[in-house]
Amino acid sequence: MESTIWFIVGVLALIVGLGISIGLHEWGHFYPAKRFGVGITKFMVGFGPTLWSKKPGETEFGIKAIPLGGYVAMHGMFAPSERGPNEKGPGEKGPSENGPGENGPGERGPGENRPSESARRRGGAGTDFAGLDDHDGPDEFDDSRSFYRLSVFRRIVIMLGGPVMNLLIAAVLYAVLLMGFGVVQPSLTVGSVSQCVLPATETRTDCRPGDPAAPGNQAGMEPGDVILAVDGQDVDSWLVLTEIIRDHPGDTLSLTIDREGTTRDIRVTPLLTERFAMDSRGQVDVDANGDPVVEAVGFVGIGAALETARQPVTQVPVAIWDNVEGVTRVIVTLPQRMVQVSQAAFGEDERDPNGPISVVGVGRIAGEIASIDDIENHDRIAGFIGLLASLNIALFVFNLIPLLPLDGGHVAVALIDGIRRKAASIRGSPPPNPTNPQKLMPLTLVVVAALISMSVLLMYADIVNPISLIQ
Repeated sequence: MESTIWFIVGVLALIVGLGISIGLHEWGHFYPAKRFGVGITKFMVGFGPTLWSKKPGETEFGIKAIPLGGYVAMHGMFAPSERGPNEKGPGEKGPSENGPGENGPGERGPGENRPSESARRRGGAGTDFAGLDDHDGPDEFDDSRSFYRLSVFRRIVIMLGGPVMNLLIAAVLYAVLLMGFGVVQPSLTVGSVSQCVLPATETRTDCRPGDPAAPGNQAGMEPGDVILAVDGQDVDSWLVLTEIIRDHPGDTLSLTIDREGTTRDIRVTPLLTERFAMDSRGQVDVDANGDPVVEAVGFVGIGAALETARQPVTQVPVAIWDNVEGVTRVIVTLPQRMVQVSQAAFGEDERDPNGPISVVGVGRIAGEIASIDDIENHDRIAGFIGLLASLNIALFVFNLIPLLPLDGGHVAVALIDGIRRKAASIRGSPPPNPTNPQKLMPLTLVVVAALISMSVLLMYADIVNPISLIQ
């Protein structure tokens, strides 16, 4: 019963954390848009029916029922589809401007073209399907406060505001996690000593007659030994020790150890065997297909005892970069990964623990972290912080994909506008109209359909064949 309560607490905590992350993401769009004078009609966290809303000024703030995203509805997100013969583009002056017969402020002459409905239609921004949520007709803002009227630079600043906010959230969370709670890592204390040597590709774990004896066991190493130096050179991490052993198969090494307060030297000769290749961070290296790389290296047969150690601030960007690389790798290989998810959801295949996961799966993992019986509360909190930090990195990277309706798609449109304006300036031509994203609506709808399909498949897989921390 207690574990069930903790599971629910973990899921609810994730929902709250995700909602705050989405809200801050949207604030990253909202704040610069307001500073640049864009009219904003709605600031919503979630989709679907509105649970709560309030309109203290010109913008309605609210929370919707489905916490899978959000949007900031900006006036004039889409440029007019066409320019009439007398309609001015951004920064242009008409032949009669400031001349006789000029209309008064806010007035329009009988022949003056108004912005098309597409210029006034509200589009979203952020972790949302921009422009595809609820629209209830034209708003009250003047066309001068349209998003499309802004310079290319300001449009890019607004659209990058959301992903950058997710990156900042992740940085703060990783700083709290690494510097405050610390991370579990291998220490220089021997935690286990193998009896024999088994290749990394071997599935069994028991020793059998004929298996070569582990060099560490033969040399008399014991759990609890603290390794101080190798061949007289101090070592400061288990990773450094591992690299030395792996690079010296067949060479006799002198390990200086501390055993119950007594310093002694033990001579050990690493045995050449197959082990998984390690990257510079001590993680198992994988090939292009995501399979672990196996290499022939030296092996002693000792394992490290784990310890929780606080990390310096320099490890925060390292953790962020590692996570960004991991998410990018998943996105680049998304088609084949979705095939694997489909096979796992409708067949007997196992889920890839490093593969894509839906918010349902993330919620399940948060619940499992909270409901583990044999961990302390600070470890539960640390696990939750790490999960939420990783989720914000995923939002950061995913929103930078240069496809509408994602933020990266709007950035790409703005960059295209900048290139077109620069080309027109070089040719001495008038500035062209801003690109109308609505012309890309067919492609946008295909992307939306693909995103929805993947989300539904992932949620189904996370229900019938979930990725679980508890095996």
